[in-house]
Amino acid sequence: MSFVLAIDQGTTSSRAIVFRSDISIAATAQAEFPQHFPASGWVEHEPEDIWTSTIATCRDALKKANLAAKDIAAIGITNQRETTVVWDRATAKAVHRAIVWQDRRTADICARLKAEGHEPAISQKTGLIIDPYFSGTKVAWILDHVPGARERADRGELLFGTVDCYLLWRLTGGKVHATDATNASRTLLFNIHSGEWDDDLLKILRVPRSMLPEVKDSSHAFGESISELFGGAIAISGIAGDQQAATIGQACFSPGMIKSTYGTGCFALLNTGATPVASNNKLLTTIAYQLKGQRTYALEGSIFVAGSAVQWLRDGLGIIKTAHESDELTEKSDATQSVYLVPAFVGLGAPYWNPRVRGALFGLTRNTGPAELAHAALESVCYQTFDLWAAMRADWPDANAANVVLRVDGGMAVSDWTMQRLADLLDAPVDRPMIRETTALGAAYLAGLSAGVYPEPAKFADNWRLEHRFKPAMSAATRERKLAGWARAVKGLLASDEGEG
Repeated sequence: MSFVLAIDQGTTSSRAIVFRSDISIAATAQAEFPQHFPASGWVEHEPEDIWTSTIATCRDALKKANLAAKDIAAIGITNQRETTVVWDRATAKAVHRAIVWQDRRTADICARLKAEGHEPAISQKTGLIIDPYFSGTKVAWILDHVPGARERADRGELLFGTVDCYLLWRLTGGKVHATDATNASRTLLFNIHSGEWDDDLLKILRVPRSMLPEVKDSSHAFGESISELFGGAIAISGIAGDQQAATIGQACFSPGMIKSTYGTGCFALLNTGATPVASNNKLLTTIAYQLKGQRTYALEGSIFVAGSAVQWLRDGLGIIKTAHESDELTEKSDATQSVYLVPAFVGLGAPYWNPRVRGALFGLTRNTGPAELAHAALESVCYQTFDLWAAMRADWPDANAANVVLRVDGGMAVSDWTMQRLADLLDAPVDRPMIRETTALGAAYLAGLSAGVYPEPAKFADNWRLEHRFKPAMSAATRERKLAGWARAVKGLLASDEGEG
């Protein structure tokens, strides 16, 4: 049994990838599923769609690889984080659609918690800020808005879980209600220092302890899939939230290593080792992974707009037909212009956390055209990453070490122009790996580690292969001029919001 099946359950699609023992890919399958937007700012998924698409892709991947359940050593699960499911313990039927991480319906609950003065204590225990992004307020909303749900929860009839937990429950036929430490750390209910659910947090958010899953290591023998799903039982032995799984897939096992995933948005994680680092710059403190009972922590920064800036060029402005055309168009831009796009289409994420501001262009001239707008869009991703990098360096002085390298993945990482500009602005090397499926690889590794297919982290890190290293080539004067211009643009945007207030 030298194969591992990775489930990568994402926001818009479910994927399954079969990895060989040498971490090469044997087969992959993907299925999109519907998104539901019942009100402004609300985003929901039908849990049954998550489940059926996951099982369908697993079966499809096994078929493509010409493998049976007996050939698979283990299943690993990685998932869209913070998305919340509440279901009936007896029937596995959800009492409400899953509330997705993007959903903003609990903004009023968050405002009340802040007004009541709870944020310092919650931040100290969880490493998070009070925001609708996280799971805790979503659970409370479901209990308060589904008739009879709170009473049923108090009687122990309902269970809560993030998507990994819900899939584990279904895969094991309702035998295992568990999650891993990375997913637990995104709920606002988990003390990242003690590694346990926190009674004070449960009381503040009014979530019964009986609903909560058991928290395990990220690499752990969680249980077995029921045999009727895949023609035989398969061990489930790895779980991690998607950004943490990507950190593992990038083999960022040493303090100071950073991975940055460029999808619709961007998530950067800095491994800070065995000690959680409290941020003074509005970054999140989170658990990167937990192995053999030992927690490794990270600082995390979130950018809301990365790849979606390229989608805006394509769908909003119509100046490119495909995403890869953005590089070619940017190469034609006028180097004498300094056009800045601050892509706050849905507000600004870290380190600003301002949901009210909206995007703006600065430095337009009569000669500004499609090439300059493409240049500004791609460069905006690099500037935002620089802001995260600067915040991380301020929060964790060890991050100033000269040997720090950023490892990148995600759709935008294929853009040579963007990755080179990123290296130039960070004044640090940017490494792009041979294997781009880093999130699924991280889930596969955690499962394969527990099952004995893959080696300990240090040896697994030796398998990481560089596809291309982008080295900084920009002069210090040019870099400083460009970064100063970006800082002025962001300041101008934030000032406009204050003026409206």
